[in-house]
Amino acid sequence: MSINFKKSYKFAVKSSFYISLFATGFTAILLYFFFEINYTFIALFGLATLAFSFFVLQYRVEKFIYKRVKKIYDDVSLLDSTTLRSQPITTDMATLTHDVQKFAKEKKIEIEMLKVREEYRREFLGNVSHELKTPLFTVQGYLSTLLDGAMNDKTIRKKYLERAEKGVERLINIVKDLDMISKLETGDLNLNFTRFNIVDVIQNVFDLLEMKADQKSIMLMFDMKYTKPIYVYADQEKIEQVLTNLIMNSVKYGKEKGTTEVSIENLTNSKIIVRITDNGEGIQSQYIPRLFERFFRVDKSGARSEGGSGLGLSIVKHIIEAHNEKIYVESKYGFGSEFSFTLEKAK
Repeated sequence: MSINFKKSYKFAVKSSFYISLFATGFTAILLYFFFEINYTFIALFGLATLAFSFFVLQYRVEKFIYKRVKKIYDDVSLLDSTTLRSQPITTDMATLTHDVQKFAKEKKIEIEMLKVREEYRREFLGNVSHELKTPLFTVQGYLSTLLDGAMNDKTIRKKYLERAEKGVERLINIVKDLDMISKLETGDLNLNFTRFNIVDVIQNVFDLLEMKADQKSIMLMFDMKYTKPIYVYADQEKIEQVLTNLIMNSVKYGKEKGTTEVSIENLTNSKIIVRITDNGEGIQSQYIPRLFERFFRVDKSGARSEGGSGLGLSIVKHIIEAHNEKIYVESKYGFGSEFSFTLEKAK
């Protein structure tokens, strides 16, 4: 039966075989010419030489390769040499090369991810600064004008105080939204799961946004008449906030005399999917992957003129994910968008 050595031992085995073969042959020749040949001695000598050569070569080659590779690790400052040392060292250079390349690739991916996160962090801080700066300067401007003498005019005083109040309200809304996102991300915001009729909640949102929709002659409607209640198991207040944000966006970016349609469909035996569809301006495909980022706006100037904190869709995503559900978006630029999310049916 043939003995299968690990690939990493082939170099040491072959080298020790050649050394022991040479040493044994040379010893046999010496014995032949100068002493009496003892075959038992030659056999034992050959085996001892083979074993000694193998262990010495294996140890020395391992140590040599480790020191060389460790130096490479230290020079490039890319890989952690302790990671190498914690694993068995192989004398097979192909295996070593593969391991180093694999580790380097993983580190490169990690570095790229850190770069993306750093870019996101810088962009996020810039957006936060911009969003807070605008209402702060607005409030400061109105108050400074009043302090400079406009306070004596009752008409101007009332108008400027009302505008300053709106700026403060916007600041409060931004801070509240940021606080909610932070709590959702850390799990500090507890959800109050109850059984409720999703049809009634959608109708309540329609009633709340009816005047806003009428300003652009946008019709809020169901895809069909839901005569029977559809019960779900979720946090009613948070789901109402999700629906409000999605329907509000549909109205905000919808076209004049357009429609916003909500449908409720059975997805599985235990899930439903709620779809909010409009025939507005739609979203270009390159922007869709970033829609749920904090403060991300497709049309920065137009979106800010419409108001809002820029955190609505980010909050929507976090609320849905806190329910262990999924949210989806499909859009065709110039034709409209559809946002949809799943919910668990109530038993």
